[in-house]
Amino acid sequence: MSGSVRVDSWTWSVRLFKTRSAAATACRAGHVRVDGVTAKPSTPVTIGAEVRVRAHGLEKIVEVTQLVNKRVGAPIAATAYIDRSPPPPPKEILASIPRRDRGTGRPTKKDRRELDRIRGFNED
Repeated sequence: MSGSVRVDSWTWSVRLFKTRSAAATACRAGHVRVDGVTAKPSTPVTIGAEVRVRAHGLEKIVEVTQLVNKRVGAPIAATAYIDRSPPPPPKEILASIPRRDRGTGRPTKKDRRELDRIRGFNED
């Protein structure tokens, strides 16, 4: 196998993204970083590189241990990297974050002011 693989192909191959086009779109949007630098889809990934992927509100930090350029099964994909991601926040914290009910439309001015007050933004 070659000494490097495209980052969009690698992240898709090890199942960090569902499709390769989703991986490329995330790269173009700046949600993928290789060794601390924002990655374009064609950025090469080598063994030992740190890849940070931000998706679904969470950041996944992985270290490349194996170069894979074709989609592989989940057990093999799990051996292609070392997961160094921080643990997700506890469910109690996630449950305490206020959320609007689905389908309630845009917040009114009163709702927005209340949300700002809850978040700690002061209108001085």
